[in-house]
Amino acid sequence: MTSPAPATRAYRRLGVEERRRQLLAAALTLFAHQPPDEVSLDDVAEAAGVSRPLVYRYFPGGKQQLYETALRSAADQLELCFTEPPGGAPTQRVARVLDRYLAFVDEHDAGFSALLRGGSVAETSRTTAIVDEVRRAAAEQILVHIGVDRPALRLRMMVRTWIAAVEAASLIWLDEGKQPATEELRDWLVDHLVALLAATAATDTQTAEAVRTLVGLEAADGPVGRLADGVAGVVADASERLR
Repeated sequence: MTSPAPATRAYRRLGVEERRRQLLAAALTLFAHQPPDEVSLDDVAEAAGVSRPLVYRYFPGGKQQLYETALRSAADQLELCFTEPPGGAPTQRVARVLDRYLAFVDEHDAGFSALLRGGSVAETSRTTAIVDEVRRAAAEQILVHIGVDRPALRLRMMVRTWIAAVEAASLIWLDEGKQPATEELRDWLVDHLVALLAATAATDTQTAEAVRTLVGLEAADGPVGRLADGVAGVVADASERLR
């Protein structure tokens, strides 16, 4: 009586693009949870359920090529989040941008973390350029929503400051178990942008003109009106206490 043949793991043949996406997804997950220099091609192969030679077939440049390609994939998706057609109040457009952005962070938290957390030997001028490209694209789109096509230094700095704050808040949000709720985080980030615009407008004429135009497009019960009422209450209370 012959013994049954040992069971072998079924190997599914994938198309080129499907296999490439599979390897990138596995790599992004690993790079998000470990420093890139601690992730080996064997780890990627195991996570994807393939052999190491197959990983090399798709990425002959080894781990560095895989890392940079994974970052590029995440960056391309992230840039699309900031594109928003005109329509509605500016803060509504920014809110829709943030909804897509936070949905990306929520659904692709591994890729987002891998995109923004560097500091390893795998980080190069090319990977830094990929991250900076996303930041520049995001800032350009926010300036479009603000309605300024030729921003001067102060306004450019303010928008880049806000983009950095959004990045930091998103990473902290992931570290905090995705709390608070995305809607609450989105509204707070919109308020943050409005507050930065108001503070910059106090000493910058270009920003002041942009804010005057923006306020004319906002509803009285929208984010700008609610924030103004809230700040006015705080300021009035503080003034009373100082008397």
